[in-house]
Amino acid sequence: MKDIEGLRKEILEKVKEYYSLTHDCTGELFRPGTSKVNYAGRVFDEKEMVNLVESALEFWLTYGSYSKQFEELFRNFLGAGHSFLVNSGSSANLLAFMALTSPYLEDRQIKRGDEVITVAAAFPTTISPILQYGAVPVFLDVDIETLNVKVESFELALSPKTKAVMLAHTLGNPFDLEAVKKFCKTNELWLIEDNCDALGSRYIAETYWSGEKEIEGQNNEIKEYQFTGTFGDIGTSSFYPAHHMTMGEGGATYTNDSLLKKIMLSLRDWGRDCWCDSGRDNTCGCRFSKKHGQLPFGYDHKFVYSHFGYNLKCTDLQAAIGCAQIEKLPGFIEKRKENFKIFYETLCKYEDIFILPRATHNSDPSWFGFILTLRDTNKFKRNELVEHLESKNIQTRNLFAGNILRHPCFEHLENGKHYRVVGDLENTEKLMNDSFWLGVYPGMTEEKIAYMIQEIEDFIKRSNR
Repeated sequence: MKDIEGLRKEILEKVKEYYSLTHDCTGELFRPGTSKVNYAGRVFDEKEMVNLVESALEFWLTYGSYSKQFEELFRNFLGAGHSFLVNSGSSANLLAFMALTSPYLEDRQIKRGDEVITVAAAFPTTISPILQYGAVPVFLDVDIETLNVKVESFELALSPKTKAVMLAHTLGNPFDLEAVKKFCKTNELWLIEDNCDALGSRYIAETYWSGEKEIEGQNNEIKEYQFTGTFGDIGTSSFYPAHHMTMGEGGATYTNDSLLKKIMLSLRDWGRDCWCDSGRDNTCGCRFSKKHGQLPFGYDHKFVYSHFGYNLKCTDLQAAIGCAQIEKLPGFIEKRKENFKIFYETLCKYEDIFILPRATHNSDPSWFGFILTLRDTNKFKRNELVEHLESKNIQTRNLFAGNILRHPCFEHLENGKHYRVVGDLENTEKLMNDSFWLGVYPGMTEEKIAYMIQEIEDFIKRSNR
């Protein structure tokens, strides 16, 4: 009979062999018009598959050693104090927002009816937790080139009920963190950064925040780039296959605040008060020795609940994939930037036709996609160009919800009661009607990008005859 360790090694070697025979697409021939050009996708090698099978052989399945390892690797990459692995980016947004409703936050607790400033040009799950809880989203318009919130509208949105700002870095382009952070500090508001489309994006602030003090940047240490997601009180990420790295499903929250850390751990793990890991007992040291609420003295701390929580944990199988992916993340980020640059430098000659994306001042985006917005003077419509590209096997995507207020989910909600709108959302409407984006993910080759650009140019030539 084979020894267990020898059998394990044999299985993992076979996994590597299986990968090379079935998934290794290196050198695969691209056939323009026939091969599918996806807007996003998984980029992996045998390491992800080996980790996945190794975790399966261990058969712990739920949150375990790979999950802990990933959380440590991830917070070290970002430079964050604490990180929590969850089952999706949407769950990360839910966990981040619900943490701010905790009674532990006393007078800063978000309560039903309180307002949260955001934008309507967003993915739904940036907004869903606000409405689901019973708070009131306050929608602002966005800049047409950066795709991010118009910070000059903040003062108009502010009211005595405002408690937080919750915004995404759109398509990887950081919003104006300098202005948003200052506004939040001045008005004692929470800031949640939805970083799901922007993992690896960086921003450099002219002002350094130390406690409640603002210090103008005077030296290199203060004026260094910092990863988005780490400026606010809580950041969130998604590891869906389309994003910067993947676990299939999965997400994370991160914070430097020790109280928010405690709250998020409780909410993620059923709302329990205990912080012992699953499968381990009494690492908290107070399992049967304390009084909790109105429970009898010594009630098992593993079954004491301080919040109305959830089970949002990721599985160890997913985390095992993430541990291999995060090693590739720096390369993924650079490849996205390179692909974006090719699009921009080639299509900038068509600025009379398209409004091109512009990186926010003082930012270094890890782009999620390359967006094109048609100018009002064009002879053709967005959908005409999109349908042409799709007919050529080129995937396109609209800017998420476009204007979330136009969707059926808002039909039963009232402006001024369930939500507020500040301004006319003119640019949000423009993006909804006239924008689409193309992929820049690491699996996108220069040959595929050249093909997409050629099809755009051919369509423009035919439309302008």
